Amino acid sequence: MAAKASKPVAIRSALAEGKHSLSPGRVMEVVALVSTHPEQIEQLVECLWDDDPGVASRAADCLERLTRVSTELVNRWKAPLLGLLAEATHKKLRWNLALTIPRFKLSVAECRRAAAILESYLTDRSSIVKTAALQGLADLARQDAAALPGIIEALRVHSRSGTPAMRARSRILLKKLQRPATKRIARPQGELDG
Repeated sequence: MAAKASKPVAIRSALAEGKHSLSPGRVMEVVALVSTHPEQIEQLVECLWDDDPGVASRAADCLERLTRVSTELVNRWKAPLLGLLAEATHKKLRWNLALTIPRFKLSVAECRRAAAILESYLTDRSSIVKTAALQGLADLARQDAAALPGIIEALRVHSRSGTPAMRARSRILLKKLQRPATKRIARPQGELDG
């Protein structure tokens, strides 16, 4: 006798619960659900374009948490998500996408498109959006080494003149990004890269 399939949970209904658009609502429950039932990822991704900013923001929060481990579940939506990165206006949606998009394996052209969008986020009114954009730019540098000098310069600028969160994040990111260059300079002459 075959087991009955469980009724799929309505992701949008779960994400609609919250007092205001920045409220986490049932984000952790949805993340756990999609982690164990990956066939429901499409419902989650569709919520990123929801008319309710709270639903879209909580969906982006879920996506950001899910992609910390792997982007495999959402790879097929990479192009639409890059488009959404450019169109997003709500701050929670923006900062979660700024952290998520650089986790995808991107072509150089996609990296540069994402970097241009994230650079525009640096003028956002929200400090957390700006700080997430700096993190996203630093993460993109791992895929587009040619962009590294410009990103390091931007981090230097924001480590002195950004909001307190931007200054702190910039200093942390500068240490991480400059560490490999320092090690290469310190090597004795004639030593080859491994």
